[in-house]
Amino acid sequence: MQKTTEAIWQGKTILGIEFGSTRIKSVLTDENLKPIATGNHEWENRLENNIWTYRLEDVWAGMQASFSELATAVREGFNAELRTVGAIGVSAMMHGFLAFDKNDGQLAQFRTWRNTVTEEAAEKLTAYFGFNIPQRWSIAHLHQAILNKESHVRDIAYLTTLAGYVHWRLTGEKAVGVCDASGMFPIDSMKNTFHAGMLRQYDELIAGEGFGWKIEDILPQVKNAGEPAGKLTPQGARLLDPFGKLAAGIPFCPPEGDAGTGMVATNSVAERTGNVSAGTSIFAMLVLEKPLSHVYPEIDMVTTPTGRPVAMVHCNNCTSDLDAWVRLFGEAAGALGAPVAKDALYATLYNKAFEGECDCGGLLTYNFFAGEHITGLEEGRPLLARMPDSRFTVANLMRALLFSALGTLKIGMDILTEEEHVRVRQLVGHGGFFKTGDVGQRMIAGALGAPVAVMRSAGEGGAWGIAILAAYMLARQTGEKADRNIPLEEYLEKRVFAGDAGLRAEPDDEVMKSFAVYIKRYKRGLEIEKAAIACLT
Repeated sequence: MQKTTEAIWQGKTILGIEFGSTRIKSVLTDENLKPIATGNHEWENRLENNIWTYRLEDVWAGMQASFSELATAVREGFNAELRTVGAIGVSAMMHGFLAFDKNDGQLAQFRTWRNTVTEEAAEKLTAYFGFNIPQRWSIAHLHQAILNKESHVRDIAYLTTLAGYVHWRLTGEKAVGVCDASGMFPIDSMKNTFHAGMLRQYDELIAGEGFGWKIEDILPQVKNAGEPAGKLTPQGARLLDPFGKLAAGIPFCPPEGDAGTGMVATNSVAERTGNVSAGTSIFAMLVLEKPLSHVYPEIDMVTTPTGRPVAMVHCNNCTSDLDAWVRLFGEAAGALGAPVAKDALYATLYNKAFEGECDCGGLLTYNFFAGEHITGLEEGRPLLARMPDSRFTVANLMRALLFSALGTLKIGMDILTEEEHVRVRQLVGHGGFFKTGDVGQRMIAGALGAPVAVMRSAGEGGAWGIAILAAYMLARQTGEKADRNIPLEEYLEKRVFAGDAGLRAEPDDEVMKSFAVYIKRYKRGLEIEKAAIACLT
């Protein structure tokens, strides 16, 4: 306690902040990167003008609330004021569209990863580049705005991600980490920057539009893990801590996307390692030994925070429908005069799934709150379908709901394992899906047919991951001689995880067999989902 208190006063701690889809989390670590205090603020995206978005005033209010809660935890837990830290890192949901004019004014509402309104642009750019451009990517949103003849496009002076935006306002630096950049525009992994040839190609594509900018001019600078990326300005310090106690001048690492911080938090940045993040959305990432043989619209090519190529299967939907059903059961219990604590409710219902029948009693559910590119859906309609003779029990429903949360991921992962023969030695899991005992872990292991490990630190998530990257930057810039050139993979293995492989679950034969039955019904029933989208407007 005394040592930690001294580290706080002396500014030897590290601060990581992550803007997740439902929570803004701040984590403060000690010198050994052990979390010592956290702060949280819950927020939700809004569907406005048929666009999933967050308002920028909510970004700052949420960040301040999260930081304030962390500072209070430090004050009450260690009798110390958080006046400075050794380094800061910012992480956020990747992709999307945040455009600003030359006066730093926002030009259009923030379009998040969750939107599936760029199909035309994504298809044209994928064919043009010979490289998969997913609908979520910033360049797809930009090009769709051009195709839509949106007037604000000609006034764009800066295009960035949510992490890049927050970092810019706190430091004055227009930069993003290479992993976050890989969700904006294709990356040249030999040079760890935007692909120069494709930048030229894009300028040629839009030359007739008469814009006063070239694509490279409006994109942020790309930074690699370990590089410095500016310092907290006096204005940034007031934005982060409106009470004025936090000092300016604190160094920042490059801002990163949640994919990169997820890789770091699960020690999955080396070749042939992989991780799966499951919460509001779900995605799996595998660090490749060699490039894929074909371009697959279902597979994103992103990078690690050091620029290594990564195959990502990203699905917009995971636990939203599952959470809605759990809330419904909780509401019913409360109405009957027997309210159940949230953790106990989740644990009871999740574990009930193991009592379900192999075929889930004939039940079929779809968890699509938003569109899903892997299944070719521009919108989502969560639904439950069953036959008159289906066995509609809590156990069967919970099994079907858990399987549904993993259905689209399975379709995408099969491309990598069956068509590209990518070997999956183990996936490391993190996110809310893994918080209820080992249920989520066992379900994903069975669905994907691969071992799934969960680190003891998995609950800290991307906020801890970006704190690690901030500490890594500090070690590379100001550390001992041995730290100045240490690769990120070695830093994680030796300094952070020290051989901790986590708790591992092997694929369960019964779950594998049951999921195989369910996924066949799931694929056949996609026509029901398409009909629901057409009819329920």
